Amino acid sequence: MIDQMPNWEGFMIPTLQVLSDGVVRHWREFQPLVADQAKLTDEQKLALLPSGNQLKYENRIGWGVSFLTNVGALSRPRRGHYTITEAGKQLITMFPNGAKERDIRMLGEDPHSPISVYQKSDRATKVSNAVIEADTESMTPTEQVQSGIERIHEEVAVELIERLQGKEPGFFEQAVVQLLLAMGYGGTTGSGSVTQLSNDGGIDGVIDQDVLGLSRVYIQAKRYADDNVVGRPDVQAFVGALSGKADSGVFITTSRFSEGARGYAEAVPMRVVLIDGKRLTSLMIRYGVGVQVRETYRVVEIDEDFFA
Repeated sequence: MIDQMPNWEGFMIPTLQVLSDGVVRHWREFQPLVADQAKLTDEQKLALLPSGNQLKYENRIGWGVSFLTNVGALSRPRRGHYTITEAGKQLITMFPNGAKERDIRMLGEDPHSPISVYQKSDRATKVSNAVIEADTESMTPTEQVQSGIERIHEEVAVELIERLQGKEPGFFEQAVVQLLLAMGYGGTTGSGSVTQLSNDGGIDGVIDQDVLGLSRVYIQAKRYADDNVVGRPDVQAFVGALSGKADSGVFITTSRFSEGARGYAEAVPMRVVLIDGKRLTSLMIRYGVGVQVRETYRVVEIDEDFFA
C-alpha cells in the first residue's frame, strides 16, 4: 500500500546499507537501489507528491540523505555524489532495524561519538522538538506546513555554511557582496565589488550606495570553520582599516564571534555590524542568495466577504 511507505526516517538505514560498500555514487544512481532495499512495491515507487513533480520515495530519501550528511554519517566528495563514513557504518551496526532522528541526535550529544549534531537556530530547535514530542497528526495543516518550512530552512542553512566553507575565500567575499546588494544596500543605481586579494588593507568588499560612491559600505569577510571563532583582535583590525574611510562597516563570518569581539564592536564610536554564520544563512535564504525556490504553495481560506 502507498500509505505504508516508510517516512523519511525509515529510509536512512536502507540508504546507509546501499552505500555500505564505500562506493561514491550519484544520488540518482542510489535512490532506486534504496527503494529496492526498503522493499517498496511498484505502486509505491510510482507514487508522486501532491504537487506531482517528484516521486514521493525520492523526496523522502532526499530528506534522509540531507540529515545523514549533516550529522557526518555520509560525506559529499563532489556535487550530487555521496559515500558512507565510518560513523555511517557504525549506525548500521547500532540500528540494523531502523533509526529515528531522535536516536541519532542523542548519539551526537556524546563528545566521544563520531556523530555530530549540527547547530540550529533557536526557533528551528523549538519546532523540531515540538514535532518530536507531539504527533504531527495532532497539528493543524497550517502548523504542519509552517513546521515543514522551518525544517527545510534548517537543512538548507546547514548546507549553505558547508558549501561556503568549501569554497575559496574570493568566492565567499563575492557572495557576501551579492547578499548585501540583494538586501538593497547598493541603492537603486549603486554597485558593489570585491577588493583586490592582496593589499586590501583589511577590506574585502565595498558597496557604493550611490553612483558617485560618496556613501559606501565596507565589508570584511572571514570564511572560517565552525570552531574558528572570530575574536576581538580581528574586529579591532577591521575598525582600524575603516579609520579615515568610513564611520561604519559590516563584518561577516561563516563561524561565530567571541563575546569580546561583540563587546568591542558595541563600544567603538563607529557603527560595526557583526553577522555570524547563523544570521548569514538566514539572510541568504530570506533574500534568495545561493538558494532558489523549488516549490510555491498557496494556503487558502473562505472569503467571508464573498458570502456576506
